[in-house]
Amino acid sequence: MSGYSDLRKGRFSQPGRTYLVTFTTADRRPLFAHPERAMDACQAMTSSRLWYRSRLLCWVLMPDHWHGVIELGELDGLSAMVQRLKTNSARVVRSRHPETARVWERGFHDHALRNGSTMLATARYIVANPLRAGLARSVGGYPWWDAVWL
Repeated sequence: MSGYSDLRKGRFSQPGRTYLVTFTTADRRPLFAHPERAMDACQAMTSSRLWYRSRLLCWVLMPDHWHGVIELGELDGLSAMVQRLKTNSARVVRSRHPETARVWERGFHDHALRNGSTMLATARYIVANPLRAGLARSVGGYPWWDAVWL
């Protein structure tokens, strides 16, 4: 098998572990190049309703994908947490922007982070993503990101 099922091979959720998670918009459309849509998605994705067990440590919303560092809570599975994140944000975006069809592509990519130095290096990589993509000249010049270390 290939595609979505390949992403799930070897996936194991471990409470307390920190994961780098990436998922894309449907058909990699740049849905979040529109500031209003990006703002609505960010508000939905950072809602305290989603993060009562797990913690969102760092994230960036790019025009066609999302990266985040998630510390998995005791009662959360990684797939369920990502599903809640994608479902909540898609629901809000579609309700406020009815012209938006499907928001997220199925599946996600994850990578377990081993230690604090790896986590900080990953966080720096995530928040610098808009710079590498030419969307901003400085990290502070791009509005759709956050990190708990600031």
